[in-house]
Amino acid sequence: MTLHGQEPPAGLLLAAGEGSRFGRPKATLELDGERLVDRGVRTLRDAGCSPVVVVVGAEPVEVIGAVVVPNADWRAGMGSSLRAGLAALPPACPAVVVALVDQPLVGAAAVRRLIAAYEAGAAIAVATYGGAPRNPVLLRAEHFAGVADAAVGDMGARDFLRAHPDLVTSVPCDDVAAPDDIDTPDDLAALTRRGRGRG
Repeated sequence: MTLHGQEPPAGLLLAAGEGSRFGRPKATLELDGERLVDRGVRTLRDAGCSPVVVVVGAEPVEVIGAVVVPNADWRAGMGSSLRAGLAALPPACPAVVVALVDQPLVGAAAVRRLIAAYEAGAAIAVATYGGAPRNPVLLRAEHFAGVADAAVGDMGARDFLRAHPDLVTSVPCDDVAAPDDIDTPDDLAALTRRGRGRG
């Protein structure tokens, strides 16, 4: 999937946290027999993202089909992982889709919608659910530096997006995805019981 012959958007999966509320890092948790990190990479690749970069930190993780970037500063919060991931993207990368490892109900269909918005001219495309902005988020390359500068603590890209609403295109994804986070063992059990894990 390309825009005017450009390279496709990259995929960036943030998977560095220790999962303090869960009791262990979440990247290697399994849902439907698949690790969350592998599910996230598959989602980005199936949507057409290339390359796919995974930022890890709290535990070493080997991932097939992705570039693994260790973030030694992961304890500082999601912002540090976002900065590490953006810095690892190829120089010619025109855009990136940023996704979180603990949202397994966000599938390739939602990512494709963000890419379609980008191909239609969006500078930043944000998935929304019930009208509320969540993840994933697509960023054009010209905003990587600004997002990185604003990514402090656990805020990720949020402060930059709030400061530049004119750049943001909302992309409703309610009918193809859900932003449910796996923060606790109960969350994982609930997703498994509901049988909604197959994205």
